[in-house]
Amino acid sequence: MAFISITSRYIIRQVSGPLFAAMAIGLLVLLAERMVRLLDVTLGKKNSFAIVFEMLAYLVPHYLGLAVPAALFLGLLFGFNRLSKSSELDAFLAAGIGLHQLTRPVLALALALMFAAIAIFGWAQPYTRYAYRSVEYTVKNVDVFYLAEEGVFMQAGSRTFILDKLERSSNEFERIFLFEDRGADGSETVTAERGALIEVPGETRPVLHLENGHRLTVDGWPGAGTSAAQPTSVVGDFSSAETPLGKETSRLFRPRGNDQRELTLPELAMRLDSPPPDATRDEMVAELHKRLVNIFSLPVLPFLAIPFALGRRRGMRAYRFGAALIILVAYHEILEQGTLLVRVGQLSPYIALWLPYAVLTVFSGWRYYRACFTVRQEWLEPLADRVNETIRGLFRRVVRTAEPL
Repeated sequence: MAFISITSRYIIRQVSGPLFAAMAIGLLVLLAERMVRLLDVTLGKKNSFAIVFEMLAYLVPHYLGLAVPAALFLGLLFGFNRLSKSSELDAFLAAGIGLHQLTRPVLALALALMFAAIAIFGWAQPYTRYAYRSVEYTVKNVDVFYLAEEGVFMQAGSRTFILDKLERSSNEFERIFLFEDRGADGSETVTAERGALIEVPGETRPVLHLENGHRLTVDGWPGAGTSAAQPTSVVGDFSSAETPLGKETSRLFRPRGNDQRELTLPELAMRLDSPPPDATRDEMVAELHKRLVNIFSLPVLPFLAIPFALGRRRGMRAYRFGAALIILVAYHEILEQGTLLVRVGQLSPYIALWLPYAVLTVFSGWRYYRACFTVRQEWLEPLADRVNETIRGLFRRVVRTAEPL
């Protein structure tokens, strides 16, 4: 860090504190909301909490794509607002260090985050999205015995069963009724006094170990005619028996690249004319341009945030934060709606995505130039001050009116 000046290190510290705090809070909120939904799907399954945290880990790159721009924007707002309120910015200016010089380390930070965003949007998100879908597929194909409840009929493949008493800690149960419908080949009914769910090496399905039971096997069903022969049946007892339960899940999950969201940036660019089965060319174009716009938007954020973070020490500053956040949220929504229009082929990506990016870039550059090299007062500041004084005056009147005589 010796090649970085003391001023640059100080500016980065002022910005990185709120930046990482906002990023951590945003990730925690987003992951907590998703964790509640994942628990509804996995609760009761074997190693359910391990599966939940694994799936949440695969979601981190997806949420980082949302959290990084917002965290950078908030870090710039709070960091430079603190410098302005504490008169440190005035001290820098008096020492001959202009605002454009203080912005250099922030631009370097934004460029570093842009390269991180290239890795996130270009490679991390496609691979982790595929991994998340793979785990989700596996979870949904786990045998329903793990979700069984006492006294409730459950379906496992072609078998229907009900348990009288169930001990989840040991996977043991008492009194089971199991019916398997084999279609035209008949049916099988099994009852047993006790049993347990066990794992057998090489068996992809959980295995039921039954003890002291009875079996009724019916070979076929009678035909529609009156002269059809009655099916034969076999009744037997057993002291111990084992049978697989549930659907066969040895089939591997499909290869990566089923749709445009699972493709990396180079794959998107190379396969525009040969999209995957679940995507169209318009969807591929929309996904490619949306990722590129999101990546190149990061270096623009310092030019947008810094002018809104500065202001008079005695003036209203809250409206600046509100206006800046409204612009950022509106820009994000415009990109989302533009992406939808590109996906259905109604608009060109250069109009729906790159035009808003160009407008934001020009507006941010104009605002930044005015903040750095002019002394013009913001026209919203006097208006905000008058509105604030009016509200305070009305509040004081209401308080005086409510006071007892």
